[in-house]
Amino acid sequence: MTQNNLYVDIHVLQTVPSSNINRDDTGAPKTAVYGGTTRSRVSSQSWKKAIREGFKKDSEEHDWLSGFRTKRTATLLAKELMKQDSSLSFDDARKKAKEVLSNMGLKFDKSKKTDKNNDKDFETKVLLFFSPGQLRKLAEYVLNNKEIDKKEAKKLLTENQSLDLALFGRMVADDPELNVDASSQVAHAISTHEVVPEFDFFTAVDDAKTSEESGSAMLGTIEYNSSTLYRYANINMNELIHNLGVDLAQIGLKEFIKNFALTMPTGHQNSYANKTLPQYILVTIREDTPVNLVSAFEASVQSNSGYTKKSIERLETEFNNISGWIGEPIASFVHANKEFETTVGEKEQNINKLLDDVSTIVAKRVENEDTND
Repeated sequence: MTQNNLYVDIHVLQTVPSSNINRDDTGAPKTAVYGGTTRSRVSSQSWKKAIREGFKKDSEEHDWLSGFRTKRTATLLAKELMKQDSSLSFDDARKKAKEVLSNMGLKFDKSKKTDKNNDKDFETKVLLFFSPGQLRKLAEYVLNNKEIDKKEAKKLLTENQSLDLALFGRMVADDPELNVDASSQVAHAISTHEVVPEFDFFTAVDDAKTSEESGSAMLGTIEYNSSTLYRYANINMNELIHNLGVDLAQIGLKEFIKNFALTMPTGHQNSYANKTLPQYILVTIREDTPVNLVSAFEASVQSNSGYTKKSIERLETEFNNISGWIGEPIASFVHANKEFETTVGEKEQNINKLLDDVSTIVAKRVENEDTND
């Protein structure tokens, strides 16, 4: 494994039309105050969920791509036990699964009197993140050993990680030995410019009412905005290789960049049909430190003829300023819509070529480090 630091930074500019893809507790689009002005915001958790959904679509033949974040780990483990031993009943398998997980230090909820199946008794108190491979290996170990070694069982739940687990990590307060360090960081997306909230007043008519009846059956308002978002994420390749191994980490790198660029949270998507693609993506490979370039937009972009062009200019100026501080990255690759001029990085015709070139550079750096060990 490479001993030098190796980071991959991903910078995206993406225009989103009227939408409400990530809302707060009042139903309004999330916002943030940055540089003294109100910006549209999409939380990192929301976009990570969209990325994980992208992994699921790619995981039909490769289940290592996507894991489970659930309170129902005991039920999933029970189903895996039954798959490997058809003589087990569901009740017996679930009791066995709970016993194994409890002995590992995980705490379970308690059912209410109204819960006829006592399902809550088999739910952990907190959400837990596991991969299909981990549950498969743990079930195999349980069935092949009368005495369960707690340390060995825990080891099985830190190996065979799924891509999303390896990227986003796992924290288990009940038992820190089950923690997995995240290899990726995802920033909250914010607009490069100020936004002003707008409101859509809507009514719904009852189709079955008679011609003598007037008025609407329902009315309401939905808050929305439109924005050009700056999005940023990074990957610590050393940590990803530690979690997955070299070969899967190379595949995982491409999967993450692809799904970070192409997925989008789905809030109110049927009302707004707001799915867009990035107008600009810059990927850099560095050995010094990951760098979020959001400071390019501390002063909000001003325009009455579109924000993307000026946002690209601001971003690339900040990139050059940062390079003056800490030096040039190992490599930079950029893909932008044809109407926009770019001044940094190697130009890419499409995202597939960009993914291949990024992967090639990273693979060479890792290979060189391994050769020098």
